Amino acid sequence: MTATFWLIVSAMTLCVLGLLLRPLLKRPSAATSEQEKTLPVYRQQFSELEQDRADGLLTDEQYRTARSELERRVLEEAGGIETPTVATGGLVNLRVVALSLAMIIPAASGVLYWTLGNPAAMTHPVVSASSSRGGPGDDPQMADSLNTLIEQLRKKLEQNPNDAVGWGLLARSYMAMERYADAVPIFDKATKLDPNNASLLADYADALGVHQGRKLDGKPETLIQKALKLDPHNVKALMLSGTIAYNRKDFARAAKEWEDAHAYLPPDDQESADQLKASIAEAKRHLGGPSKNMLVANPPMEQAKPVKPATQSGQSRAITGKVVLGPNLASKTSLPDTLFVFAKDVAGPPMPVSIVRASKKDLPFTFRLDDSTSPMPSRKLSDIDTVVIVARLSKSGKAMPESGDLEGMSQPVKPGTDNITVVIDRERP
Repeated sequence: MTATFWLIVSAMTLCVLGLLLRPLLKRPSAATSEQEKTLPVYRQQFSELEQDRADGLLTDEQYRTARSELERRVLEEAGGIETPTVATGGLVNLRVVALSLAMIIPAASGVLYWTLGNPAAMTHPVVSASSSRGGPGDDPQMADSLNTLIEQLRKKLEQNPNDAVGWGLLARSYMAMERYADAVPIFDKATKLDPNNASLLADYADALGVHQGRKLDGKPETLIQKALKLDPHNVKALMLSGTIAYNRKDFARAAKEWEDAHAYLPPDDQESADQLKASIAEAKRHLGGPSKNMLVANPPMEQAKPVKPATQSGQSRAITGKVVLGPNLASKTSLPDTLFVFAKDVAGPPMPVSIVRASKKDLPFTFRLDDSTSPMPSRKLSDIDTVVIVARLSKSGKAMPESGDLEGMSQPVKPGTDNITVVIDRERP
């Protein structure tokens, strides 16, 4: 496996070098003498212009115009003759550049792969497969590498403190690593540099809401409303605004905000569209009259119940189970490679509340979903009342559903349920 890998890498490197170096090493073609033969013709034309002016056939203005045009044409011809000479004079320098690239590219590629890649995956493929199922926090080595890169970005930004885009990237990186206490002041700095960026304001509101105990009241709400004034079509701001309204039992406004968010979703985000439809339907059912058994789309943050010690980490509300391939698909010769298993709220704002990734080779796949695998910090599995578990073999390798994906879905379950079975038994049309 190792020898094959390095043969493939060497062949690809040589192909890249060939494409890059060929133009540099190609000897420029010699200039043709045909252009030089035209110069005597132009001299004759200058003489004729002088003669026509002397004979009174051309006025001074006509003479100057004709001469300017003729001089322009001569300069163009002369420029065409000189170009190959310049190229020839630079041939030695181009060869030096080519030689430098031939040494630098393979060396730099090797250093980058050894630093950022996973050489152990060539001889230990199981390591690579298992690591794909967790987030950055599940692999201490990966988390350390990401934290190192983040700190390097921060140091560069300290040297360029007015880079609003860079500070926004740093804040979102902290948020992705669930370092909300670090993310909030960076978001504050980024929004001061770029106060009219609606997406940045919405992300700031999300991070601040999580940091202050998963509550969107106060400054987060102010940021959300400002984002919507700047961009009434911002999907995340509309979703958060709808959640605020729902928590306050303003179900009419919640339904309207979520309907607007649904209208502005990208056309290929069918999963989010389905979840938003469920949220809208839930809000409208509340408008028709409350029910004791009604499912809650998103538990009110400001009226949160006392949290039990075991629930604080979300581990006691984990869902475990197994994904298997249905008998109708077991004989299928070609299966998509990427497996996603995720929990989604039966009636609530969109986005999976917990998701893991695996491979078709892992089937039957034993999964565990909990708060540590939540893709959206402001919505955790432990916050949700009832979810369904979806298993999808994705053709594109992305979580978004596409035609031809294979999937299965569980019955509605409560967080904390163990040993459920999800059967992948149908193909998306």
